[in-house]
Amino acid sequence: MASYGKIRVGVDLDGVVADFTGGWTRLYNAQFGASITPDQVTAWDAPEQLTHFGSMTGFWRWARTAADHGRSLFADLKPYPGAVAGLRSLLDLAHVAIVTTKPTWAIPDTLDWLARLRLPLREVHITSDKPAVPCAVYLEDSPAQLAALRRRRPESLVCRYVRPWNRPIDGRVDVRDFDDLLVVVSELKSRR
Repeated sequence: MASYGKIRVGVDLDGVVADFTGGWTRLYNAQFGASITPDQVTAWDAPEQLTHFGSMTGFWRWARTAADHGRSLFADLKPYPGAVAGLRSLLDLAHVAIVTTKPTWAIPDTLDWLARLRLPLREVHITSDKPAVPCAVYLEDSPAQLAALRRRRPESLVCRYVRPWNRPIDGRVDVRDFDDLLVVVSELKSRR
């Protein structure tokens, strides 16, 4: 579970490090003259409800080339305030494995985005089967992934990154920012 004697922490990207909601609403508003604000995004499939696409399939078709020069939406996301500094601090304390889900067409833009952060990450997993990546701690915002991690990784500490599109669930620890996560990991480390 750990390399170099550190606790292995699986960190999601979108909704945790990368501001997916701010990114897609900004690009959508610019391209279609809309005025959707990130605070309107309160459900996991909000693009289906808030855009003219009418389905998540339509949204993902657009997202594939939504950014400049035909790049995917994932190329232009901004990190949440404090997320990169929080990851740097976490890297001092733990072995960080990025564990994210992406469409195949988004993988190059995602890896490029991570490279631009200039973090000394040693491990990146792009998979829809996040529980297949063993970690002592997970930081996740997806309601479906939170349920899957808790069910399939009962030995792990699953942290729900509190967002409007997810709800408290028994057996998960709520964190609101990387400072909260650092406390959780430090406490776990001190008990080992």
